[in-house]
Amino acid sequence: MAKALATPGAGAQPATSLTRNQACWLLATAVLTLVPHTPYLPAWVTALCMALLGWRALRLWRGQLPPHRLLIMLATIGACLGIRVGFGQFFGKDPGVSLLAILLCLKLLETKVARDIRVAVLLAFFLQLSIFFENQSLPVAALALCATLLALASLLALVDANASTKARLRTSALLAAQGLPFMLVLFVLFPRVQGPLWGLPADAFSARSGLAESMQPGSISQLGLSEEIAFRAEFDGLPPPPGQRYWRGPVLSEFDGTTWRPATSTIAAEPSYQTSGPRMDYRLTLEPHNRNWLLALDFPAAGLQGVRYSSDFRALADTPVRHRSRFNLAAYPETGVGLEETPDVLAAARRLPAGSNPRTHALAQQLAAEAGSNPRAILERVQHHLREAKLTYTLEPPLLGQQAIDEFLFDSRRGFCEHFSATFVFLMRAAGVPARVVTGYQGGEINPIDGTLVVRQSDAHAWAEVWIDGRGWERADPTALAAPGRIDSGLSAGLPATEARLLAMPDWLRSLRYRWEAANNAWNQWILGYNPERQRDLLARLGLRKPDWGTLATAMSIAASVLMGLLLLWAQRQRQARSPLQKSWDSFCRTLARHGLTRHPWEGPADYGKRLAFARPAQAKELRDICTEYARIRYGSGASSEDIRSLQQRITKLKLT
Repeated sequence: MAKALATPGAGAQPATSLTRNQACWLLATAVLTLVPHTPYLPAWVTALCMALLGWRALRLWRGQLPPHRLLIMLATIGACLGIRVGFGQFFGKDPGVSLLAILLCLKLLETKVARDIRVAVLLAFFLQLSIFFENQSLPVAALALCATLLALASLLALVDANASTKARLRTSALLAAQGLPFMLVLFVLFPRVQGPLWGLPADAFSARSGLAESMQPGSISQLGLSEEIAFRAEFDGLPPPPGQRYWRGPVLSEFDGTTWRPATSTIAAEPSYQTSGPRMDYRLTLEPHNRNWLLALDFPAAGLQGVRYSSDFRALADTPVRHRSRFNLAAYPETGVGLEETPDVLAAARRLPAGSNPRTHALAQQLAAEAGSNPRAILERVQHHLREAKLTYTLEPPLLGQQAIDEFLFDSRRGFCEHFSATFVFLMRAAGVPARVVTGYQGGEINPIDGTLVVRQSDAHAWAEVWIDGRGWERADPTALAAPGRIDSGLSAGLPATEARLLAMPDWLRSLRYRWEAANNAWNQWILGYNPERQRDLLARLGLRKPDWGTLATAMSIAASVLMGLLLLWAQRQRQARSPLQKSWDSFCRTLARHGLTRHPWEGPADYGKRLAFARPAQAKELRDICTEYARIRYGSGASSEDIRSLQQRITKLKLT
């Protein structure tokens, strides 16, 4: 073993020597700290960190000295240049975290004194905090906590290099537990700031996957295999039946022959319709998607807090949903909407590009002629034709060309919900009936553990709305004509058997997922969902009606003082719990004092034992062993109650001659 990794000795290590054990603890801390960062770091940064950590592990295994300082300096300069070239700047969340990750790995390579371990642990603490810039989920929090415990154990290795792994982890957990009450005080009383932890305009919000603002063939089917949660809903009563679970997103009226896009809509503080029928109250916990859509049930009630209303009957947030948000909503599913629609909206709902999908256009005119140009009869004719066309609902629709609707309806006959809704709306428009596409989500799954309705990205759906004079806008879901199971029982029920097997999940795994998602939901609601509004409500219940910074600072100071007093009392009790050991040691010292060997106030157990051995050579080993064992139990870690009893018996049986 090289001199830089000296053999462990008792107590703290000299400043010029670290043990292999201490270096291994620090290496484990760095690895666990960087693991949750890997999905968010650039690939080259992750590869470089892995290489540096592997190099450090290899040198540690071989007992080699740290690399030359010049080599480490050149590697640091190269890493900084890579950050500058890769990100174009040094300022910002992403380049800052990447640079910290590389510096931590480089620091491990040059670690050879106690000060280096402390610096590396501080870097690890910064990185454990910075992961919450990207992800605040329960698994990431658990990983960060484990990394923190390892970092504390690395510091404890400097105090006692001989302590066991179990003793270090137990002490680390005890230290963390002592800080837990203070963390709770800060969590409850520190003023909450709504929004992300990182707020630079350049990288405060990253792109979000999920429903797009436009629709074209394949744009929704690509979400069919995604189990990512889009939102959760909790109902005051029973949730609506599956056939009413239509969560409204973008309304698409403009069609250029390939892509459907939303038309211009007006935004108002109140809805443009009069609600009627039964009311349904629920709470929506929406995952961030960087849009204003609230994906509410049809049709949102008036007067909802923080909600605006569009002329196409969507519920909108005041600002884009860039963090997990909770909304108290209500819906009136039986409300009639669009009874007096504007001419511009109806014109947009009839418009088709010239020369688009001529075969479908000809079919629509034929159906309209058979129905006698009656909108209700045309609607029934189109639905009947699609029902009898033997179309297949599939997650793997073939690629289509410029005349996508013609190719789907007459050639491939295989498609996903966007193909069905686009074809239906095209047929209705070509027959002279106003129609438009609505995208959003349909369905959802009740979690039996906490009773919440979970809607996933795989529940993304597209349907249609048809305007009938005197009736307004009515929902029509052409997917249900070919795959009714999709609406009533979810995605897998509407797919062919070969594709449904891809989505099948064993019962034990589904039960495990329910429990895990319920735990995540509780974390989201009670920890991440503790926003300024909830803090004000809690403080009001505690008697702080209008808390300002001064009031909160005073409350935090008082709470911290009380906690500190309680910890001091606990420490005093711990000290009293060790009093039998101290009493035995005092008895030992008094016995020696009666024989002229009084322990000096400044004299520690080790020095006292040496003096006793010199003065009493016949009993030198026993006296020195008692002093050494007392020092180990009193000032070390990992001593058991049996060790204490054994020492007490040795002191009791000691006979001086």
